Amino acid sequence: MSGARRAATTRDAAIGDIDWAQPAPGSVSSRFAAPSGELAVVSIGDPEHPRVVLLPGVTGSKEDFVLMLPVLAEAGYFVQSLDLAGQYESHLAGPVAGHPFTYDLFVDDIVAFLEAGTPAHLLGYSFAGTVSEIVAVRRPDLVRSLALLTTPPVADNVFRNVRWLGPFAPAASPQTVASLMVWGIVTNKNRVSPRRLEFVRSRFSLTDRRSIDEVMGLMMQTPDLRSALHALPMPKLVAAGTHDLWTLRAHERFATAIGADFRLYRTGHAPCETTPHQLSADLLSLYRLGDA
Repeated sequence: MSGARRAATTRDAAIGDIDWAQPAPGSVSSRFAAPSGELAVVSIGDPEHPRVVLLPGVTGSKEDFVLMLPVLAEAGYFVQSLDLAGQYESHLAGPVAGHPFTYDLFVDDIVAFLEAGTPAHLLGYSFAGTVSEIVAVRRPDLVRSLALLTTPPVADNVFRNVRWLGPFAPAASPQTVASLMVWGIVTNKNRVSPRRLEFVRSRFSLTDRRSIDEVMGLMMQTPDLRSALHALPMPKLVAAGTHDLWTLRAHERFATAIGADFRLYRTGHAPCETTPHQLSADLLSLYRLGDA
């Protein structure tokens, strides 16, 4: 293990039970008028610096990256994160009445956000990784590098490969999967710290429950973009935890199929929360390739 990796690992081990609702020092909150409605945004760093955009997944929020924001900004980047439509402080954004949440809705929002600034190093976490894949394939001119964090590494119904649901996936409805996910979060099946648990529970008071149900349906129709991703010229990274929802082997195969580097952390589905300094170090290596 290198000295830098050892230092990052030590910093991760010392995180403790922090207040996840507390903004990163120096960060600024704003709203972005996306096609689906206003999205909540947090930004940190010099806007003249190379841009990084971090996308949280369903049931998540921009606060999932609060420990990474200052690390990446201090390394010379302008870093932004935003809540997806329907999620937390972007809960009022979404489809027009009578229409469902779709991949195009999420993709159009992120394309508009990227177009409003300079091309960015894009990271998508879990479901947002699939959204990021589509964005990169459709608009590679907007993406300097692509990082996929615990993103579903399979196509079609991704839940058939989830450790705890696999055998029941063919019969499970999107609403059933959503209910199981929410139940697991609020009952702390992820074994997070008390203040983390308090924060993730509090987000459900705002998050549009319909958005969770319908995103689960979208994840049962995940597109197979492996060939298109492999053809993209930008550097790519697949990152996962040793105890992720999907197996290590599945993530490794996916990384190989799309021509991405692969990084593994001793954690679960949320390296951005539990190993943020190690993940940030690997992202900075990726960004140097994208900036070359």
